Amino acid sequence: MLRHLVRKGSLELIYPDGTERRYGDATGTPIRITVRNPDAVRKIVLKPDLGVGEGYTNGDYTIENDDLRGFLALAISNQTGAGMPWFEKPREASRFFGRRFAQFNPVNKARTNVAHHYDLSSALYDLFLDKDRQYSCAYFERSDMTLEEAQEAKKRHIAKKLLIEPGMRVLDIGCGWGGMALTLARDFDAHVVGVTLSSEQHAMARERVKAAGLEDKIDIRLMDYRDVSESFDRIVSVGMFEHVGVPHYREYFSKLRELLKPGGVALIHFIGRSGPAGATADFITKYIFPGGYCPAMSEASNAIEHEGLVTTDLEVWRLHYAETLKHWCDRFEANIEKATALYDERFCRMWRFYLVASEMAFRHGGQVVFQYQLAHEVGDVPLTRDYLYRDAEDEERRLAAE
Repeated sequence: MLRHLVRKGSLELIYPDGTERRYGDATGTPIRITVRNPDAVRKIVLKPDLGVGEGYTNGDYTIENDDLRGFLALAISNQTGAGMPWFEKPREASRFFGRRFAQFNPVNKARTNVAHHYDLSSALYDLFLDKDRQYSCAYFERSDMTLEEAQEAKKRHIAKKLLIEPGMRVLDIGCGWGGMALTLARDFDAHVVGVTLSSEQHAMARERVKAAGLEDKIDIRLMDYRDVSESFDRIVSVGMFEHVGVPHYREYFSKLRELLKPGGVALIHFIGRSGPAGATADFITKYIFPGGYCPAMSEASNAIEHEGLVTTDLEVWRLHYAETLKHWCDRFEANIEKATALYDERFCRMWRFYLVASEMAFRHGGQVVFQYQLAHEVGDVPLTRDYLYRDAEDEERRLAAE
């Protein structure tokens, strides 16, 4: 398997019996791994991504200098180029065809899946997120931006795509800890309904709204988007579509069409894949996001087309999430002692693996972020994209001239 996978770079592996083997073309800095648990070899061969993730989490192997980033960059870039060996193909096929069962997310199951990740200690997220708790891709307009600046830029960019006007009613599907709702209400004078299935997020978002004095403009609800019954001028959803599940895509966009007023605009921001449809990595499904899946563009577009919505703009963010994840991982590692005190060393190894593997998936594995701007009619948004890049002063001058 390793001879098939590792074509470029250099992997030096010491097996439990002391045997040492080298794989790759001997270019670059060697990644040196010592396998301590003999059972780890069998697990990695049977289920590669789960075996590698669990092996690191459990300490079944060690990487010289703990260079997890270098190891996963080598592994993911080679897997993207070579693909899995022939004897892995049946298992990959069974995972693909079984994904509709794995991603079947009725309301009760969706609530359980959300709680698995988002109802962890709020103190954990304080260790690596920005002050506004934006747990989604930031927008690095400049390479020297701080994480806080890039997350603010993300929210501004989304607000521009929504074409927000004072007094508009906005639905925020998967509102998280309320950062987007606070921005749209405070800075754009919108009235926002935010929905989440996480009790931890719901409680904190309501506290933040109260502290900001915006209770008359923001209504945070602990409910499924499918139970919302009002209509809205604008709908925004950031980092939630990944939790919908393939069997529910048409249901999701049908509900969105139902809730969006005539002339309204929606912005759906989510992680996707630049290649064809696939299946979620076993490690991510088991430990991080049960029921989650990052769709191909073709899968999202097919559901949108069948539900009668018009895609008025589609933007692909490529390395923005890789940079976001690097910021998160750097902050998490800087606070590793606090994280260990919250949970334990094994949890921290698992979380570090999740963050680094996710970063490498964006750098080398074909993951991207899609932003779909949707409307009922083709004329519901401006004819060109100029409005996205005008600053406030330019806009004032333009309006004065008119």
